[in-house]
Amino acid sequence: MEQPQPYKYNRDNAKRTAGTTTLKDAIGQLLRHYQLQTRFNETYLEAFWGRMMGQAIASRTSRIYVRDRKLHIEISSAPMRQELVNARQKLIQVINKDMGSDVIDDVVFI
Repeated sequence: MEQPQPYKYNRDNAKRTAGTTTLKDAIGQLLRHYQLQTRFNETYLEAFWGRMMGQAIASRTSRIYVRDRKLHIEISSAPMRQELVNARQKLIQVINKDMGSDVIDDVVFI
């Protein structure tokens, strides 16, 4: 009786076939199917706040969280807070553009 040959990788076996999808697309479909995309975006925003806004703003941010599409930010510097209050719409646009979708509708300073 002949032994089965072990699987041997070659480039021909690695080609995509119809019906396959990328990992990025598969994760996106999973998040949409289980309605987790919004919470994922909110968590991403909280985690990458420093990268989005820069070191100057991130170092003066005491607390940040998202509830009901409102970004709540606690800023320890009064002048920085006033600048961000004045630039509220620009801040919303920058965040939503960086996220690739409308994640927040308003910003609340606490």
